[in-house]
Amino acid sequence: MKKVVCILLAAVMCLAVAGCGNSQEGRPAQGNQGKTVNDVLDEKMNESSRETETSPDQSRTDASSVTQPVDAGPVDVDLTKLSSTMVYSEVYNMMSSPEGYMGKRVRMKGSFAYAEGDGRYYFACIIADATACCAQGIEFVLKDERKFPDEYPSKGAEITVVGVFDSYMEGTYQYCQLIDAIME
Repeated sequence: MKKVVCILLAAVMCLAVAGCGNSQEGRPAQGNQGKTVNDVLDEKMNESSRETETSPDQSRTDASSVTQPVDAGPVDVDLTKLSSTMVYSEVYNMMSSPEGYMGKRVRMKGSFAYAEGDGRYYFACIIADATACCAQGIEFVLKDERKFPDEYPSKGAEITVVGVFDSYMEGTYQYCQLIDAIME
């Protein structure tokens, strides 16, 4: 099943790259073009969520993998319920089309990372794809002040973060982040 999803995702990504733009110059008028990339991604996320909910393997979870959610409040985009391939794809989509996620509450699980620049620290939750060859991450800014490094996990530790999706400009570059975040 994972191979099929990976192959489908690779095909969708190739089509997305090859089909960028909305220019209609020089093209004959066309009717309904069928499913869009977002339609396919939404379908696969829904399938993945249904499989997770009905999976017989769920009953075999051990105590170390059972954790309470960071924040029991409503979440618009819950990346913790998606397969590794779909999570990576959704984060990629969030970074390439941030306007569709602005102001939405996002929950994600990944590896803790940080970097220092311009006299401040940048914190992120990094998610690897299914083969762990590629990684994508989202910066987060905690709601409550914490002292670094004493009150933060070690680099690479698994974390869950819930925050509001936002973006900011630094120079000529736009960066995405989760603000008012809570970290487990």
